Amino acid sequence: MLHCQGHNPDEIENNVACRSEEHRAELLLRSALHRNGLRYRLHDRSLPGSSDNVFPRFEAVLILHGCYWHFHGRYRCMVPRSRRDCWLKNFESNHLRDQKKTVLLLKKGWRVPTVWECALRGKTARSPY
Repeated sequence: MLHCQGHNPDEIENNVACRSEEHRAELLLRSALHRNGLRYRLHDRSLPGSSDNVFPRFEAVLILHGCYWHFHGRYRCMVPRSRRDCWLKNFESNHLRDQKKTVLLLKKGWRVPTVWECALRGKTARSPY
């Protein structure tokens, strides 16, 4: 996920000022996987899209999507009122990149389950915030 607050639009457009950041949802998921004996590699650059959680033993890549940035369409996924066209373009490009990454992984024979951030919330789930 990217953190781009406080930077001008030109920097954000080029992803120069954006840096990767660990979020609570990612940490919750990873700790649950580890607690259940599943070992993984993080950000394997040999795979398309520098995949998040790679399980070489199972030839699987577990992808965690934040509901806002990947526009899941749930109640927390409202498009901001200002610069609406820019945001819609951003969400669409994220979606297309996600699809391309998934197709490439599937063609290479990897399993690609996707977990949405909202799935970590429920009656028994702890909030990632």
